[in-house]
Amino acid sequence: MTPQEAPLEVLLLDIEAELSVWEQGQVVWSEQEFPVAELAYHLALWLQGPMAGREDFELDSMQAEEGMIRIVRSDDGWRVGSTLTPDFWTSPVTREALVTAIKEFDRSVREAVTTLGIDPAFIPKP
Repeated sequence: MTPQEAPLEVLLLDIEAELSVWEQGQVVWSEQEFPVAELAYHLALWLQGPMAGREDFELDSMQAEEGMIRIVRSDDGWRVGSTLTPDFWTSPVTREALVTAIKEFDRSVREAVTTLGIDPAFIPKP
């Protein structure tokens, strides 16, 4: 099967890379084979949704554990966490900083998908 023939689910789940959460220059969580295309896809939909990324986000993955990536709003800003490290949350950031980071992640995933010879158009733009 060529990438052009692959169903959306295959593209979302089979494009994997290392995903890490950093806090103050330290890796606090890392997954070697994470479905990054699926995460980029769901983050883009979250930012395009009726609340435009103003409600909490929890990755509803077909492959990864539920809650593996969570983004929640707190009084001080947005924090990123995971069920893998339930007692850890990143320091709060502004919504603008969060959206900038999501767009940078999206750009990185799109570049990687393109280097695989696959058109990244299956991932909505955030």
